[in-house]
Amino acid sequence: MITDKRDYLRLFYALWPDGATRAALSQLQIAMAGRLTRSDNLHLTLAFLGAQPPSSLPLLESILMALPSVTPKLTFDRIGYFTEPQLAWAGMSAVPEALSTLEQNLAQALERAGIHVDRRSSFIPHVTLARNTTALEDFPFDAVEWKASHVALVHSDVEGGEVVYRVLTSRMLDGR
Repeated sequence: MITDKRDYLRLFYALWPDGATRAALSQLQIAMAGRLTRSDNLHLTLAFLGAQPPSSLPLLESILMALPSVTPKLTFDRIGYFTEPQLAWAGMSAVPEALSTLEQNLAQALERAGIHVDRRSSFIPHVTLARNTTALEDFPFDAVEWKASHVALVHSDVEGGEVVYRVLTSRMLDGR
């Protein structure tokens, strides 16, 4: 039973951008209000695991290492908005099959391992750009291309009132 915040880790799996992609996504934030996502925290969540005991890390790492070797080519060509909790995000008009396959394989592996992932809503791949913001009516921008090459198991924590994401383990998606 989790009785104390220190008894668990808040974890998620994500595609982790390279420096050039991170910089391009950060440029989309220039005209946004609200609480902007720190550049080093930009990512695309594949599965949010929530509170997990530290003892689950070896299993979660093995699931990461067993994911299929695919390198999805992502084109962020639209800005979206989730009303609750007031998030602006970069997304794709067309989700590549390789990305859908990766997410489905991960969800199935987690299910087989007995790890609950909330799948009530469909997978909407996106990168959160700002929180506590309003919808942008007209937001022209050049599409951001990203050949996703890294998948990571990430720990979400709060330090000094700021959200900090730490990559616990990662691997190349091309099998290396």
